[in-house]
Amino acid sequence: MTAQQFEAQGGVATADPSAIRRWLTSQLISWIVSDKRLLAQRAKVERQRTRNRAPHVLEYFHQVDDGYSHLAAQLLKPLLLRYDVDLRCHLVSGPKGGNVVEPDLLARLSYYDAEKIAPHYGLEFPGTNVQPTSCQIETASGILAAQDNSNFIERAALVGSALWLGDDAALQKMANTYGSATGEQLAASVASGNARREALNHYSGAMFYYGREWYWGVDRLYHLEQRLIELGATRITTNEAPNSASPTTLLAPRPALEPGRLKDNASLTLEIYPSLRSPYTAIAFDRTVSLARDTGVSLVVRPVLPMVMRGVPVTRQKGLYIFRDAAREAQAAGVPFGNFYDPIGEPAKRCYALYPWACEQNRGIELLSSFLRAAFVDGTNTNNDSGLQKVVEGAGLNWPAAQQQLGNSDWEALLEQNRLAMYEAGLWGVPSFRLLDKQGKQALAVWGQDRLWLVAREIQCLLDTQE
Repeated sequence: MTAQQFEAQGGVATADPSAIRRWLTSQLISWIVSDKRLLAQRAKVERQRTRNRAPHVLEYFHQVDDGYSHLAAQLLKPLLLRYDVDLRCHLVSGPKGGNVVEPDLLARLSYYDAEKIAPHYGLEFPGTNVQPTSCQIETASGILAAQDNSNFIERAALVGSALWLGDDAALQKMANTYGSATGEQLAASVASGNARREALNHYSGAMFYYGREWYWGVDRLYHLEQRLIELGATRITTNEAPNSASPTTLLAPRPALEPGRLKDNASLTLEIYPSLRSPYTAIAFDRTVSLARDTGVSLVVRPVLPMVMRGVPVTRQKGLYIFRDAAREAQAAGVPFGNFYDPIGEPAKRCYALYPWACEQNRGIELLSSFLRAAFVDGTNTNNDSGLQKVVEGAGLNWPAAQQQLGNSDWEALLEQNRLAMYEAGLWGVPSFRLLDKQGKQALAVWGQDRLWLVAREIQCLLDTQE
């Protein structure tokens, strides 16, 4: 990197080492999430597999007390029947340390969220709204630890159903019938699964791993299926009976994001909790604005500080996965993404300082949208006045007037109020969504850009009951 190249990107050539680090980090992440790198990696993996005459090896990491894992377990056998893969299952514990921010909230959300999405994927999740006890979790884990790989695939969902129903009798019956590992054997099985997951550079449960890429549960299975289909790894051929599934029919297609036929008159309220450094926010924000407009609901934007600016640690392992996953999701949604210039720290703070002023001029949404586009699509350095001016003017605001607002701190209390409201709803990550009915009561509270389709469907359900 030359001084001229760095200055062309809006940096200060040699005076500010932190600015150089920001530029280098941004360049690295932009390369990591690029389509070119991903396609080259996939091609290399396939060449090696073909050269070694190896099967398509698919690994699955099952966390017994995780709602998302229970949904994934229901698709293990169908995956094996549909695709020509060597499916290898591992028992693991949940994420730890800097890889999990709020373990208790995550546990509760996993079964609330799993219950909400299960019917849309043709799956089941017991609606008991009661988290399994530690004793029940240990029993279920012991059963699965005693199974060989084929029996694990066959029985994981059965064990999960009994666990999430809190059916002690059914669990004990399965332990007697299928066998159960001793405490020492269970610990060894989980340790082995954790070690394998760590070696492959991940941290979570309900994860599928194929060809150097990770796929989270049913929500990312469509990416994996499309990849296997492109590789010709389907067991179904077009020569089968006319009523059989097509080779391109997915077991778990992503539900479409559709506004629906019913139009609201702003009786419902959709809250979005975005942050300015979140790649998932970047690919969801404008689509959320469009959804609110198309459905007629009232949109309330409640920005929060990025996690790392709230003192929440994010490991390199987790950070890289998030950016790679966001890039893949953006491409699937047809959303521009990937030319990144890190807005962490002062750039985000300066934009937040402008937010109350922008809202007074009814341009708050436009300001956040312009900033996210600059940081995640255009590769604009928002850490200087030139970059921030582009953001402000891109939002239809006056730059000289904006400069007068940069020193205020009104935004700090506002963002903290939003954070507390998000936590009160049982959420902590961004983007999060709350849908309120016409009485202002919470009808839905979910986390993640991949829940926009669920928000859209819940809007239609609420409007349908009002007809």
